[in-house]
Amino acid sequence: MEQYGKILLIAMPAFLLLVLLEKWYGWRKGKDTVRNMDMISSLSSGVTNVTKDVLGLSVAIISYQWLLKHLAITHIQLTWLTYVIAFIVLDFAGYVVHLIDHKINFFWNSHIIHHSSEEFNLACALRQSVSVFVRLFVILLLPAAVLGVPAEVIAIVAPLHLFAQFWYHTQHIGRMGFLEKIIVTPSHHRVHHAINKEYIDKNLGQIFIFWDKLFGTFQQELKDVPPVYGITRPVHTWNPIKINFLHLWQLIKDAWHAKSIKDKLRIWFMPTGWRPADVEQKYPLYKIGDVYHFEKYATAENKPLLIWSWIQLIVLLLLVSYLFGNIALIEKPAIFVYGAFIFLFVYAFTELMDGNRYALVWEVAKNIIGVALIFLLGDWFGAGKISSTISYVLLEYFAISSFVTIWLVAQQKNKNGKPRLTAV
Repeated sequence: MEQYGKILLIAMPAFLLLVLLEKWYGWRKGKDTVRNMDMISSLSSGVTNVTKDVLGLSVAIISYQWLLKHLAITHIQLTWLTYVIAFIVLDFAGYVVHLIDHKINFFWNSHIIHHSSEEFNLACALRQSVSVFVRLFVILLLPAAVLGVPAEVIAIVAPLHLFAQFWYHTQHIGRMGFLEKIIVTPSHHRVHHAINKEYIDKNLGQIFIFWDKLFGTFQQELKDVPPVYGITRPVHTWNPIKINFLHLWQLIKDAWHAKSIKDKLRIWFMPTGWRPADVEQKYPLYKIGDVYHFEKYATAENKPLLIWSWIQLIVLLLLVSYLFGNIALIEKPAIFVYGAFIFLFVYAFTELMDGNRYALVWEVAKNIIGVALIFLLGDWFGAGKISSTISYVLLEYFAISSFVTIWLVAQQKNKNGKPRLTAV
């Protein structure tokens, strides 16, 4: 927990810098693939995901240590080859989990956030799930356990394997020659994120592309079929916490409305997107028909809102950085209170980005809770040991944030500002 938090203190600024660099490069080349609100939504989604992971808010049905203890038939010596084996096993396990996420209704909920952006850029790589609380991934590490790959090797390789999936989320790198035959490239992953009928559910590999070629899920990017990004049932919100549970909520509603007991039970394990016939007829959902002619989600142009959203994101990153760097100081159960506050923070300001009138309620509630925490704890989770001014700065921020949100909501109301859709 603490070690992973310190790794993220280095990784987060690096990822943010690369995201902004891609934005600048696209602007300079006349091909900007990064919309501001979409980028902020993606970055805030990344914050919720890493916060959940650092706090350990998920459990594995079987731990890797248990598999290792009971199933190892040999024990590999700790050499460079050990790390190579672990990396390959992790990548195959990732491919299988990815395939399940795409093919089964229930598991799609844990992956929908990653595909929810209607853009394709480095920022959308950070859209990762917070809705997974029980991990099946460990079961797929059986080969590593049987070979006796040490648990500490998996612990080192796993974050490296995850971070290595960041770079290929871009439209600015073309085909990469012979590497296209071995690893997942930007071209391969553009196909994966596309909703064109030629590309749906293809290129599920995470680092190595040969899994897709072995199991029939490979598709090359076609010159005459430009990828169109997103999901076929668009989410129409910037709020990453909402996106994480939209599909699950729809499944619950569909299961409730279904007349057949059989449909109520099987909907969870049917192919992704399947709905009972009677439910689909009575409660139709919008689905993109022509991928080349649909409307991208975008909120009304509002420069003050955009500036304030960036300010909120910066404050969020500072707060979460303090959490990751001071887990031992904050201790349990306070770290979980802090984590809950981070989630409330994200929910409140992304609701404002959506132009939701209830954003004011969420924002004021967040600020009242923030002030209450400072008075109850005596300072901001031990920050007084670093500087006595931190709590005073935060108190000022909470007050300003409430007033700015009141003003922005009033502005939106006066202009009747509503989310608008932009033609593709």
